[in-house]
Amino acid sequence: MATAENHLIELLPGADRKRLLAVCEAVELVLGDVVYESGAQTRFAWFPVDGFVSLVARIDSHPGLEVGMVGREGMLGVHLALGVSTTPLHGLVQGPGMAWRITAVNFRRELAQSPALRRELARYTHVLMTQLAASAACLRFHLIGPRLARWLLMSQDRAHADSFGMTQEFLAYMLGVRRVGITAAAGDLQRKGLIEYRRGNLRVLDREGLEAMACACYAADRKVYAELL
Repeated sequence: MATAENHLIELLPGADRKRLLAVCEAVELVLGDVVYESGAQTRFAWFPVDGFVSLVARIDSHPGLEVGMVGREGMLGVHLALGVSTTPLHGLVQGPGMAWRITAVNFRRELAQSPALRRELARYTHVLMTQLAASAACLRFHLIGPRLARWLLMSQDRAHADSFGMTQEFLAYMLGVRRVGITAAAGDLQRKGLIEYRRGNLRVLDREGLEAMACACYAADRKVYAELL
């Protein structure tokens, strides 16, 4: 059996981890694919390994706004652990890579058999709720530049690389701002020598400097996760 490389799975006791992975399948997360449609029945839960997914809230006819991000530190489908079968948010693959996928039926069966899995997912649900709440407050009170720095750090954490593909259109969509705002904020980060952006490819040059530029939400998210998981 391959190494799990998903933090929630790695935290499980050996027997629980082996039993869970036995009913999972390795799948590729493809950039731009939709893994969840908000309001739809949930057929699978996902444990990303080196891919990551944006959680997008949609209102009326607007394209949506990213309110959370899930990579190897977490999972998609945590609402299944709460007895809810419909997906509350849109799930869009932001970073390609591998994930473990499990059917909703098998996931519920594993939950029933594993107190450790239930305990971890209860804590992760709290972490995710904190992230969602912080995203709402961040949108209201923080400027585009610090929000962009936070978002880039979150993406780098989940991409496990200094470089990743990214367009300004996608950034504007994720942050809920006009493209001109992203152009100005990204240009400021480039002039400060923190990032390099060329032809849809973004590279983090100075992580410490980017952390200093980011709003306080980034450090707060990491602190909650570290304390509980």
